[in-house]
Amino acid sequence: MSARYELAPQAAIDLFEIWQYIKEETSATTADRVESAIRDTIVFLSGTPEAGHHRKDLTDKDVKFFPVYSYLIVYRPTTKPLQIASILHGRRDLAQLLKDRL
Repeated sequence: MSARYELAPQAAIDLFEIWQYIKEETSATTADRVESAIRDTIVFLSGTPEAGHHRKDLTDKDVKFFPVYSYLIVYRPTTKPLQIASILHGRRDLAQLLKDRL
């Protein structure tokens, strides 16, 4: 069976940094719970890529966004397997970060 999704290198770094930050600020248990929720959502999106929404206010690239807690999963809905481009905290300068990443 082929992979249903792939994390772009930057998305893998994002996920690690999210886990590390939450662990330092709260606990490893909380970090594990957030990471698990993000990964579960990515699996869901791999089966239903239409579930997210476009954000033309942030980028004109063909990506969709889906929230998990305070984070946004940024993904390319037409790729097979589904490519996760970034996982970003919603309070960051998303437009600038996406300009540099996409």
